[in-house]
Amino acid sequence: MKKLILAGAVLIAGATVAAADPAAGVWKTAPGDTGGYLHVTIAPCGSAICGTIKEAYDKNGNVSPNYEHKGKKMLWDMKAEGNGAYGGGKIWAPDSDKTYKSKMSLSGSKLNVKGCVAGGMICRGQDWTRIQ
Repeated sequence: MKKLILAGAVLIAGATVAAADPAAGVWKTAPGDTGGYLHVTIAPCGSAICGTIKEAYDKNGNVSPNYEHKGKKMLWDMKAEGNGAYGGGKIWAPDSDKTYKSKMSLSGSKLNVKGCVAGGMICRGQDWTRIQ
């Protein structure tokens, strides 16, 4: 019984640490070609962190209620590497419908998110802004 209680305490402590990830929250993407942008919720998922599209907005800041990708996972398998850096994950780009290797770096209320090809040598990225 003591082992069961100890195992439960360890799981709860681990979940608390994961929930406290500094990148966790809601982020506003940079505007795309049409001027629209997304809100992405970043949260723990297993031993990594993931990002899911929470809401889409048009160029005027109006919610796009029929956005087809709402609720879709956009980032996954991102692992903290220390000093605000994350890597080892994937990112799906809605504009191209392609998936790339991904890395991120957190600095204050800015999250630089990149999708990379060619072994990480060629990257395209955006700065996202924390809104929650």
